[in-house]
Amino acid sequence: METYEILVIALLGSFIVLLLTGFPIAWILAGLSLVFTLIGIAGPEYFGIDTYFLDSWSDFAIVVNRIWNLMENWVLTALPMFIFMGLMLERSGLAESLMKNFVQVFGRFRGGLAIAAILIGILFAASTGIVGASVVLLTVLAMPIMLEQGYSKSLAAGVLASSGTLGILIPPSIMLVIMADQLSLSVGDLFLGAVMPGLILGTLYILYVLITAALNPKAAPAPTHLEPLTFAVIGRTLISVLPPLILIFAVLGTIFFGVATPTEAAGIGAFGALMLALVNGRLNFKVLKEVSYETTYTTAFIFGIFVGATAFALVMRSLGGDQFIEHILESLPFGPSGIVIFVLFLAFIMGFFLDWLEITLIFLPLMAPVIITLGFDPVWFTVMFAVALQTSFLTPPVGFSLFYLKGAAPPEVTTVDVYKGVIPFVILQLIALGLVFSFPQIVLWLPAQAY
Repeated sequence: METYEILVIALLGSFIVLLLTGFPIAWILAGLSLVFTLIGIAGPEYFGIDTYFLDSWSDFAIVVNRIWNLMENWVLTALPMFIFMGLMLERSGLAESLMKNFVQVFGRFRGGLAIAAILIGILFAASTGIVGASVVLLTVLAMPIMLEQGYSKSLAAGVLASSGTLGILIPPSIMLVIMADQLSLSVGDLFLGAVMPGLILGTLYILYVLITAALNPKAAPAPTHLEPLTFAVIGRTLISVLPPLILIFAVLGTIFFGVATPTEAAGIGAFGALMLALVNGRLNFKVLKEVSYETTYTTAFIFGIFVGATAFALVMRSLGGDQFIEHILESLPFGPSGIVIFVLFLAFIMGFFLDWLEITLIFLPLMAPVIITLGFDPVWFTVMFAVALQTSFLTPPVGFSLFYLKGAAPPEVTTVDVYKGVIPFVILQLIALGLVFSFPQIVLWLPAQAY
């Protein structure tokens, strides 16, 4: 084994070990970058080893230019505005209105409450793009109603966790914005490519609920105390759906039709969320202050990791990390499709231990070039990578969405209930991933039509 390969393995191993300490990940990334730069520079003289091409501190100083370019990136300006949009929508009262009206229309059927929660999850995924907020909000609003109506605790938990997690995939997803930046892809292409997989997942969830309710009526009973279904009830429901649909069209429609850039569309979305909160009587100085503070904290957290990951990626590449990863993948005893499956499996496994942000900033830029070299479409692969990460959010024992849900659920919902409930939805996620892998046009058709 070459010396640079040993250093690359040591760098990755140190990163994984230090993650277990709970130390802030931005400092881990930056600290390891400095340590391994020092090893690379001092290696020939003090350790008797030759590094790949990390020869002096001037090589590491390039990170200053990279961070400067990062902060000048116009696409990343969309992040704080998308975050603001999601957080303001969470406080706008929109979800409460949707839940109240959807329950009146869909809740009268077996499995109807679960279907209402899934539809609201899809709407909120296309409006916020923030997984934690969506899962917690759905759990707080829908879980008590579902339990009161006699729903199975495991089914309710599975529906709410999986529906809330759609926000990581369905545009405008913050994760897709960052993936587009890291791989120099069009944000619009990724947004368009992710639409069909997201809708397929939502459809699979609804079909599963309908089948479960038909085979096991006790798991999803029909409620008994609802007002008759009238045109007035249907009209109220349609009116409650209009605000999120208008906001979705204002954000995604302007991007898809080329009217606005993703950054400009994010500004439209942030303003729209502000107006929805105002119309619903939820906007005041306290709410605006809290949302602004939380937006600042979240953005600072993301960009702190950006800075650490930029330094880490520079050192990784300077030590020969690109060549090492390429050599490992190309030496696998699989064909090109087998390599893609292996990379998706790695993304799935890494999602148990790392947040999507670290995986997107550190590992995706190392693996994607190899896949593209093999002749695969980068948009198709990136959307599949996103679906694999979304699946890991739901997978026991350490899926992030499971912790969000458990923290917001009533005490009678146990961890076992949550784990049992999400397993069928993880299987549905894998089925969707298999469909996207087998039929790339699910991802590529809509971008091709738009452009």
